[in-house]
Amino acid sequence: MTPEFWREVLHTCVQVNTIVAPRLLEWAGQSLTERKADGSLVTRADLWADQKITELLQRAFPTHACLTEEGNHTYHGEEWCWIIDPIDGTTNYSHGLPIWCVALALLYQGIPVFGYVYVPPLGHTFHGYYQAPGHPNGAFLNRQPIGVKVAEPNQHHFFSLCARSTDVLKRSFPCKIRMLGSASYNLLTVATGYTLGAVERTPHVWDIAPAWPIVQAAGASWQWLNAPQTGQKPFPLAADHDVSPATFHTLVSANAQLGQFFAAYITLDPQFRGTSAPNR
Repeated sequence: MTPEFWREVLHTCVQVNTIVAPRLLEWAGQSLTERKADGSLVTRADLWADQKITELLQRAFPTHACLTEEGNHTYHGEEWCWIIDPIDGTTNYSHGLPIWCVALALLYQGIPVFGYVYVPPLGHTFHGYYQAPGHPNGAFLNRQPIGVKVAEPNQHHFFSLCARSTDVLKRSFPCKIRMLGSASYNLLTVATGYTLGAVERTPHVWDIAPAWPIVQAAGASWQWLNAPQTGQKPFPLAADHDVSPATFHTLVSANAQLGQFFAAYITLDPQFRGTSAPNR
């Protein structure tokens, strides 16, 4: 693809959030919530943003498909496809806690190659390209390059858990723990070097696709912890398949060695007895 195409992709994402973010900020902490069939929360803001973002992306790229958390869940094998998470961190959003994102991913042949994650309350805009046709790899926060930080795990460094991963605290964990409540932001803390690792136990495709290109372009290691048991990996997406039921136990670490080290804690491997980081 041409540089002009990628400029248009980024420009469109900026325009989408220029239109959507002010309304979401206005409704934050006061939008009524309902429970979906899977038990997760949805607000009128999720539904409005889902529809509005889809409309804006399809107007800009009429040949591209769209998969959304609150709308279409079936990929039909289109060459280009957007994945939309209108509010990543709905529980935070509904309570007025200012860590939530508008998260977009562009897939090529079923694999995310561009991610755009905007955190309106913090003014943080992440975007990145990974194996995108015609564009070099790169990860950015507010247009500045970002990358992972590699260090020995200890109580001077952070690791980010999701709420469903607290079983790791049954034994001593080597880093200070943070729990943020937004899957995209959680994983992106590794890309920025804020944390050495982050885990999401039950994310869906729309929870991970926007962060995927950014995290990998920043140099992080990505692991599917349930893949050995289930054989499931999300990408490339399978054609004519409902993506909504599947979840993918995800561990992101600053490098592969740290990934192996943290995985032993996250999976609670009874054979693991180590208490220090691997040599580097």
